[in-house]
Amino acid sequence: VQLQASGGGSVQPGGSLRLSCAASGFIFKYNTMEWYRQAPGNQRELVASITSGGSSNYADSVNGRFTISRDNARRTVYLQMNNLQPEDTAVYYCYRPQSDRALIGNWGRGTLVTVSS
Repeated sequence: VQLQASGGGSVQPGGSLRLSCAASGFIFKYNTMEWYRQAPGNQRELVASITSGGSSNYADSVNGRFTISRDNARRTVYLQMNNLQPEDTAVYYCYRPQSDRALIGNWGRGTLVTVSS
């Protein structure tokens, strides 16, 4: 299994970025996919998830500003981030959970998002 995240960068407050995570090594269309983030000194937190059927959920802190989506033909999950704020600064990770949540899923290499004026 490989998860390759990209799209991070530096933006000013109010700006936008779109993260992408290209997946391989498993049947992408059958899997829930998730984005996590970890800010310096903080624990990793769930930002957004999308099921195989396209249902999405968001952390309260990003609801209304971030949108998760997927393209099964491209085997890619996206995170559109609008109205970015300094508190969104973190390393963002793509994650494929196992059906059994007791098991550890697959993590991609993170991509850094920095929001600063």
